[in-house]
Amino acid sequence: MFAQERQEEIVALVNKDGSVRVKELSEKFNVTEDSIRKDLTLLEKQGLLEKTYGGAIKKKRVNVHDFNISQRKDKNIEAKQKIAARAIELIKDGDMVFLDISTTNVELSKLLVKSSINITVVTNMVDVMLELRETPNIDLVFIGGTFNRKNDGFIGSLAMNQIQNYRFDIAFLGTVGVDLYDNSVATYMVEDGLTKQTIIESSRKTYLMLESRKFDTDGNYKYARVDEFTGIIMDQKPESSIESRLKKYNLEWVW
Repeated sequence: MFAQERQEEIVALVNKDGSVRVKELSEKFNVTEDSIRKDLTLLEKQGLLEKTYGGAIKKKRVNVHDFNISQRKDKNIEAKQKIAARAIELIKDGDMVFLDISTTNVELSKLLVKSSINITVVTNMVDVMLELRETPNIDLVFIGGTFNRKNDGFIGSLAMNQIQNYRFDIAFLGTVGVDLYDNSVATYMVEDGLTKQTIIESSRKTYLMLESRKFDTDGNYKYARVDEFTGIIMDQKPESSIESRLKKYNLEWVW
């Protein structure tokens, strides 16, 4: 087998399984581990994978064109609605619920408007507040602070100071990407990430609202570890390679 053919197969394996190991590739292709490392170095330079200690993982994609909430709000609506439908099943009468800045939480708020659940909702997202403002069975608390137009909500130290005084029964958070190999959950902005971390610290249960495609994307700031969450709510059953990684974390999966 020529080196180029071997490298093409390595890329196919990474994309299929999510990760590869140098030792296993060496045995599979009957070449030295040093040859495999050189293959991985070359493929990383070409942007086809990402080298790790002892192997490589699938290349993450940064959503460079979706920094603004307004750019994401009308995308992948069906997936967000599926996630929202599962999330509302976790909310009980009397709960104090936090809905953070997330386009999926906008879909959840639309379902709450139609429900008869008696709860308190705390949010820092303008669109969520607007959806719930006339819902009589929901007590609405709006977190203020520094308004961020890109996020359509309030983030930063003033918002965090208010949030940390609460103890939420359950919180639903968004993300722009999850790395199961690095045990990290990402967003775009530092202030948004710090605000989300404060929400996690102030909540008894926290669920990550996650479209399945976000296992392959990444942000600019890691705001939490995967294992800090109570569970992950997805729009569909994860692929086998993702499922095997999820089993390493002690959390609920909902889809």
